[in-house]
Amino acid sequence: MTPHATAVEATQSSSNWFRWTKLAVMLYLLLVAVAMVGSGFKWAVGDEAKTLFAFASHPVAGLMIGIVATALIQSSSTVTSIIVGLVAGGLPVEAAIPMVMGANVGTSVTNTIVSLGHARCKVEFSRAFSCATVHDFFNLFAVAIFLPLEMAFGILNKISGWLVSPLAQANDMSIKGLNFIKPLTKPVVNAVQSPLDAIFPGNIGGFVMIAMGIVTIVVAITVMGRVMKKLMVGRAKDMLKNAIGRGPLHGIFSGSIVTVLVQSSSTTTSLMVPLVGSGVLKVRDIYPFTLGANIGTCITALLAATAVTGEFAVFALQIALVHLSFNILATALIFGVPFLRELPLKGADLLGKMAAKSKMAVLVYISLVFVVIPGSIVFLSQ
Repeated sequence: MTPHATAVEATQSSSNWFRWTKLAVMLYLLLVAVAMVGSGFKWAVGDEAKTLFAFASHPVAGLMIGIVATALIQSSSTVTSIIVGLVAGGLPVEAAIPMVMGANVGTSVTNTIVSLGHARCKVEFSRAFSCATVHDFFNLFAVAIFLPLEMAFGILNKISGWLVSPLAQANDMSIKGLNFIKPLTKPVVNAVQSPLDAIFPGNIGGFVMIAMGIVTIVVAITVMGRVMKKLMVGRAKDMLKNAIGRGPLHGIFSGSIVTVLVQSSSTTTSLMVPLVGSGVLKVRDIYPFTLGANIGTCITALLAATAVTGEFAVFALQIALVHLSFNILATALIFGVPFLRELPLKGADLLGKMAAKSKMAVLVYISLVFVVIPGSIVFLSQ
């Protein structure tokens, strides 16, 4: 090996170590930020939590909040982490479940934006837009099936409650097994809270702390995503190529793993849009991989839940498990039943053809799905 090659290898190794360190720091910041949101919420609202969340008491209102928030922030991981923090501060799990469902729907706006890169060619745009919206249609069908079931029977609430029950004691809803995180996050939270308490009167400091926590969550997850893409993009691409064409189960599993690595379902699914648009793959080929991405993105909320201790700790973990349970059950039901499996594909194909004929169809679709329909339903439900 030449001295030049050795120097290049040493530089790359040093760069990778720096990225791994950066990733660890961002993960720590994520845990601290979630703890800040929870602590800030309890400080800000105190005993008024029930009144504050009366606006989200209707499940459809909660669903809309999840859709709009995720569409604006462009990250379901960020929104679900914020929801975990809010539940840690007292938001009822029942009110948070529709928000988590909405986060699944809102995250797929990214794919639609990526597909616009093929807008110059009608054939390519039709394929790319179909690829982008198959994720939408699957998530919309999942919500259409499971939200009514949740409203009627509380299925996800019961399943997630059963999963966390070993960690809950009869008179003490705490997660003693996860308390190793508290010594790491509590000093920073206290260091932030003390000056805020001195500066701001009453409970205003709590709202400031919530805002600081939310901003930190957004920054941490954004940086984590960028770092992971630099560390794993080669492996992710190889895994993506190897995953397609090896069967649905392999595709779902690979989609989950790649999304865990890059910490973003939007990134994972967006990788496939150009491949389908250029004709390398078909929408049917990447469909299972997309479902795996839905499952893999749940890891962020589960990590965030480990930052929570105290009275509502078990509920914070429960809502993270709701996210995971929802995506696994939706995949098993919709993809497992042949008739239901075809619906997202048919919907995406039809929408792709409409978008190729008129770009206005894209604007109408986004407006209806993410703004008009949810807003109208909430207005009528009041």
